[in-house]
Amino acid sequence: MKRIGLLSDTHSYIDDVLFEHFKDVDEIWHAGDVGAIEVLEKLKAFKPLRGVWGNIDGQEIKGEFPFINRFSCEQVRVLMTHIGGYPGKYNPKFKPELLKEPIDLFICGHSHILKVIYDKQYNFLHINPGAYGKEGFHQVRTLIRFSITEGKIHDLEVIELKRW
Repeated sequence: MKRIGLLSDTHSYIDDVLFEHFKDVDEIWHAGDVGAIEVLEKLKAFKPLRGVWGNIDGQEIKGEFPFINRFSCEQVRVLMTHIGGYPGKYNPKFKPELLKEPIDLFICGHSHILKVIYDKQYNFLHINPGAYGKEGFHQVRTLIRFSITEGKIHDLEVIELKRW
């Protein structure tokens, strides 16, 4: 079993609250728009980190993360990118990549809108963790925690935090 802490759109901001909420996770996954290399370094020093770069990220972060990250975790096939859309409204430029190989979990960020939707058409779970940073229109900062065990995603928790 692996416990995952998922976030996106930090936009150069993290605080001790994040570390408290992710203290019991095994890995942190970041779905892009890290914003500052210092954020990435703090996350990497805290827990193993996987992620993708987003549209605001510079060369330092692009050197650390890919644009598209495909991997398996506890027999769950994961695809992560920053701008991917959501069921019924996938980014047309990204949709061929989405359908290239079967996946169980599709993660993206960018919209600052938390969504957890099962895509019945393509048979996978879509998660957008919303935004943790303070930049953007969102009024609530969000994080997600969940577990993966032998091909099953379970115990998903949404954490909502005040923006200010």
